[in-house]
Amino acid sequence: MSRLKHIKLFDTLSKKMVAGFLILITIGSLLLSLPWATPDGQTTSFMNVLFTATSATCITGLTVVNTATHWTTFGQLVILVLSEIGALGYMTFAVLLFNIMRRRIGLSTQLMVKESLNLENLSDTKSVMKYVIGLSLAFQVGGMGLFAVDFVPRFGWTHGLYVSMYHAVMSFCNAGFDVFGDSLISFRNDGYVLIVTMILIVAGGLGFLVWRDLLLFHERKRLTLNSKLTLLTTLSLFVIGFILLFVTERDLRLLPAGTSWFTRTINTLFLSVTPRTAGLITMPTGQLQAGSLFVIMILMFIGGTPGSTAGGIKTTTFGVLMFQSIAQIRGRKDVEYSRRRFSQENISRALLLVFLASIVMTVATLILTQTETIPRDFGLEYILFEVLSSFGTVGLSLGLTPNLSVIGKLIIMLLMFIGRVGIFTSLYALSKRQAKVNLIRYPEENILIG
Repeated sequence: MSRLKHIKLFDTLSKKMVAGFLILITIGSLLLSLPWATPDGQTTSFMNVLFTATSATCITGLTVVNTATHWTTFGQLVILVLSEIGALGYMTFAVLLFNIMRRRIGLSTQLMVKESLNLENLSDTKSVMKYVIGLSLAFQVGGMGLFAVDFVPRFGWTHGLYVSMYHAVMSFCNAGFDVFGDSLISFRNDGYVLIVTMILIVAGGLGFLVWRDLLLFHERKRLTLNSKLTLLTTLSLFVIGFILLFVTERDLRLLPAGTSWFTRTINTLFLSVTPRTAGLITMPTGQLQAGSLFVIMILMFIGGTPGSTAGGIKTTTFGVLMFQSIAQIRGRKDVEYSRRRFSQENISRALLLVFLASIVMTVATLILTQTETIPRDFGLEYILFEVLSSFGTVGLSLGLTPNLSVIGKLIIMLLMFIGRVGIFTSLYALSKRQAKVNLIRYPEENILIG
């Protein structure tokens, strides 16, 4: 396929993907506006309904109202369904529906799935879809069963199973909504719940292509370069994040005196996992040290893996740029890893992604400094933290979201949308330019850098 045709095709698919997410948000907003979505006598403004639907569809978890108390079971289930569809991609459910009805999947649908899951080849569509649906079902049902061991004795069979199901879905989808009212703060001494939650968060954020490679390793006896880079970067970020947070938080000294070493370690590990777009917390974020907040903001910016339930610039982008920097420092022209060479297109795309993401977040931060009020105990991090959290579809907050102005809510919603759909997809969908190939190449000339 020529470059011109590829650009035109991507333009069309981008517009369809953006339109699909907008339709899903609209439907979610209408459902949350229904009388039985909230308790009797409790109303929700249109802006708050729209914000909640956007946050759920973009699997962020930032909330302007308390999910546990403001919404009824119906409203909570609407949020859960929106998060599930938003995490796996609405095209996944469209393909599932086609399979149930035994209808043939058209080429345009396959192309949409390919783009939404960041697949390299169109031939991977059907096989990957089986893994997406199968793994999602396995992890969430398995997670529900593991949570039920703890939650059923605590809450009873009916509510215990409901809470187990809800928390399993939200953990795997990296959504961040909870029905406890305080996220997981009341479970910070329950190592079992935290460990199961972390497993689900990592499973959802690792990416379906990586899971397919791991499950087929016994047959292929090899992993793709994408999977190797993802696993290396993910493990490195977990270890480095844990060590840095362990140091900056002084072994979580903000926990009550007498808290065991095991509990402190599990909570520190959880603190390094949840910024990878999960949004669940075991302690108030506003009470963390400045160094810890800085580490968390870096982790939120990087995010998870392409083709997963996570957001951010993605681990592969960060990994490519790290190897690019190392190669440049060593004076090497090629960027290599695991006996493979990264293409120049990969490197250029990674650089462009980071640059565009930085510009978007800089503009958003500047606008919010003019529209929002910063408390005396905080500085610019009060706004920047929220910007990174929304763009990375994380859901962590220092307290700004519930107090956002109308303009502030619109900015945060836009960031959540761009973070979930993808900055390239969003820009292509908004652009009205005509795809064209430049036939003129001008002479090359160097400029001073650094």
